[in-house]
Amino acid sequence: MRVPVVHQQARRRRARYARLLWNGAEVLVTLGVVLLLLVVHQLWWTNRQAREGAERKVQALERQWAGEGEEGEAGEGSASHGDRVGGGGGGSGADGGSGGPGAGSRSVPDSASTSAATPRPRWTQAYAILTIPRLGLRVPVAEGISKGNVLNKGYVGHYPGTAQPGRAGNFALAGHRNTHGEPFRYINRLRRGDRIEVETPAAVYTYVVDRTLSQTSARDGGVIREIPRSTVRPSYGYSDPGYYLTLTTCTPEYTSKYRLVVWGKLGSMRPR
Repeated sequence: MRVPVVHQQARRRRARYARLLWNGAEVLVTLGVVLLLLVVHQLWWTNRQAREGAERKVQALERQWAGEGEEGEAGEGSASHGDRVGGGGGGSGADGGSGGPGAGSRSVPDSASTSAATPRPRWTQAYAILTIPRLGLRVPVAEGISKGNVLNKGYVGHYPGTAQPGRAGNFALAGHRNTHGEPFRYINRLRRGDRIEVETPAAVYTYVVDRTLSQTSARDGGVIREIPRSTVRPSYGYSDPGYYLTLTTCTPEYTSKYRLVVWGKLGSMRPR
């Protein structure tokens, strides 16, 4: 009976190939796990962290404003009517909520209620709250559109150089559509007539959605000008001065190639 001859060289070659295949498989599995963890981090963990942080900031602003309101009431109670700020009509606010009736709402503010000087918010400071009932959204508004210090914290950012809430011109905001809280993920669902509220220490401003630009260039600066009008699609926008609100975010989802724009007009203001 003949015993088959085993060639040692061929055996070593097969063993070497097997080790290479095994090592390659290990590398691919490791890379897959790392990529999966990155996706989970971006799509779940950053959203969770940002949303929790934004909720805490909203609560902190509400507590701060409530405390200021209590102090103001105490001050008014200890002073005579003639000594109150504004002579008894209603205190002046940092955001133009002064003058006029002390309760109820007003349609588009008159010049007296919007001409008072407003202190410029500090860079990255959260100073207002944006509420969109249709989307169940309530988030802080901070000065600036820095990713690290504003947008990635789940906040909505105010474009520097644009109007402040309730002021003549264009109050323009930016927010993430995906990841980091994604506050503007569903603004494409907004329809004409939907309400958008902006709260400040002085007043609550209600804007009404008017128009939507579903897609424009990321460099289309016309959409946030004082009188907003797209420079890429000039048929979208306005030609007359007014009290505008602009919401901007990236589109399509999970890309930053284009911008989605929603415009609203100031409908009413209510002193706090």
